[in-house]
Amino acid sequence: MVSDELRKDAHNLDVTVWVGKHGIESVTDELADQLQNRRLVKVKFLRAARGSDDTETLATELADAVDADLIETRGNTAVLN
Repeated sequence: MVSDELRKDAHNLDVTVWVGKHGIESVTDELADQLQNRRLVKVKFLRAARGSDDTETLATELADAVDADLIETRGNTAVLN
């Protein structure tokens, strides 16, 4: 279970990774690098990335791709640890 502390910390984070029309594969290296240096990373899924998928699905795929934990999704953003 994700701690309330991580969710609280995520609230004030700025988005540092944007997923666009090139999909999640184009950001996996950058996200992996950021996760090595930060406890949490906020990711925004732009309309071009979403297509017919929802944010939760894309965020789960991205978390799996970089071996991270999905902390939460809200709107078109996700927080990974």
